[in-house]
Amino acid sequence: MLRGMKALNGLKRSVSRLVTPCAVRHVPCAVVPALVLALVLALVLGGQMSAALAQARLQPELAPERIVFPARAEGRDWQVTAFVYKPPGKGPFPLLVFSHGRSGKAEERAALRYPVSLGHVAYWQRKGFAVMAPIRPGCGETGGPDIESSGNRIDRAGACQGAGAYHRVARNAADVVEAAVKWGREQKWVNPRAILLAGQSVGGLTSAATGARNLPGVIGYINFSGGTGGDPEKRPKASCFPELLEQVYGTFGRTTRVPNIWLYAPNDLFWGEEAPRRWHRAFAAAGGRGEFVMTAPVPNEDGHRLLLRGGRLWSIPVDRFLSGLGIAAR
Repeated sequence: MLRGMKALNGLKRSVSRLVTPCAVRHVPCAVVPALVLALVLALVLGGQMSAALAQARLQPELAPERIVFPARAEGRDWQVTAFVYKPPGKGPFPLLVFSHGRSGKAEERAALRYPVSLGHVAYWQRKGFAVMAPIRPGCGETGGPDIESSGNRIDRAGACQGAGAYHRVARNAADVVEAAVKWGREQKWVNPRAILLAGQSVGGLTSAATGARNLPGVIGYINFSGGTGGDPEKRPKASCFPELLEQVYGTFGRTTRVPNIWLYAPNDLFWGEEAPRRWHRAFAAAGGRGEFVMTAPVPNEDGHRLLLRGGRLWSIPVDRFLSGLGIAAR
C-alpha cells in the first residue's frame, strides 16, 4: 500500500510538470488541478478501470420494461405492476419470477419502487435468464389494501398477539405469482418450459407456496431467508408463532414436486437459526424433497440480508442447484 501511494504521488508530480497552471486552452485555471488528478487516476488505475468496464458490460439496462398483468387474489381483481429485464437477443429466454419481501410498516410498503436489486438481475442475465419482478398488492405502484397481513401484533412487553394467519399470507402472495407465471408463459420471448421462482423473506415463502402448486413450466424454486412473522427490533431472532409457519411449510411438502433449495444465515434477526431448520424438517417430513443450506453468518450484517450482502455465501450452492437443473454456472 505504501509503495503504491509513493508511486501515485510521484506520478502526480510528473504530470503536474507537464500540465502547468492555465496551460490548457479554454479551461479555467481552477479546473486544471482536477484534470491533472483525473489523468493521474486514469493512468494509475487503468487496469482496475478496464476490469470495471468489463464488469459493467455484464450489467443489465438500468431502465427495465414496466408491464401490468391481471391477477386475482383475496377475492378481487388486481392490475399488478411488474418490471421485466431481458438479456440481449430475441429469446425465447428462461424466465426467473422474483418475489420481494414485505415490510411491517405501511409507509415502507407504499414506498417500494424496486422489487429486485440490479445486482441480482445481473446474476441471472449472465445465465441467459430474463427476470420478471412483480410488485404485489399492498405495495408500491400496484397499491391497494395489504392482503399479506397475518393479523399479528407485538405488545409492549414483546409478546405476540393475533391470529398468525400465515396460510392467508402465503395463499394471497402465491395467487399473484401464479398469475405472473401465466403471463410469462404467454410471451413469445419466454421459454414456457423453463420458468424458475425465487424470492427473499416473505418472497421466499411465496416462492415455496407457488412451487407447491406445480405450475406448468415451473422447473424449481429458490427460497432466500423465507418466512413471515418476524420483527428484528421488537423480537430479534424470535419470530411470532413459528410453529404455525411450520405447519404451513408442512402443507407445501405434501404437494411439492419441483426441485428447490432453501438458504438461510444463522445470524438472521427475523427468524434466528433454529426456526428455519424446523420449517424445512416439517416440509421434508410431509414428503417435500429439496436442499436446505445454512450458510456461514453474513459478515457485519443482519443475516436476513443474505441475498443482498452474502453473495459469496449463496452463489456456490445456488450455482450447484442450477447445474442440477441443466443451467450452466457462469
